[in-house]
Amino acid sequence: MALDDDIRILSGVKLFDGFTQEQLRLLAFGAETVHLPAERKLYREDDEADSAYVVVSGRIALYREVGDDRTELGFAGPGAMLGELALIADTRRLTSASAATDSEIIRLNRKMFHRILEEYPELAARLHEHILADLQELIADIETMAPRFGK
Repeated sequence: MALDDDIRILSGVKLFDGFTQEQLRLLAFGAETVHLPAERKLYREDDEADSAYVVVSGRIALYREVGDDRTELGFAGPGAMLGELALIADTRRLTSASAATDSEIIRLNRKMFHRILEEYPELAARLHEHILADLQELIADIETMAPRFGK
């Protein structure tokens, strides 16, 4: 895939709202395009995570495995980002993921992402705001579900 195609795809990802074309170009330049045939595993639950993925085409299944039992949690399609926390901090995968259909993804590694944040500190501040907003939304969602679990 051409660099301009990667830039266009990355520009549609919520986490990268506010990135300039030059910043997206740097991100795309350090990215890797990966083709996954159907049923190919992308990562396993509890693996160390040092990269995030953006789905370009196809469908990625997210699931948990316990022994031979597999519990489907959902699917990610074009434009979805998987494992964005791995761009920011040392973490482990919360689920397993594999290609439900032939898929193409963009792999973004943490080291390159950190270099971009170091070069553009205003992006780090914007990222902080994004994470804070997501956390507040999560807390609000939990609060609306709390009565279901109360006494």
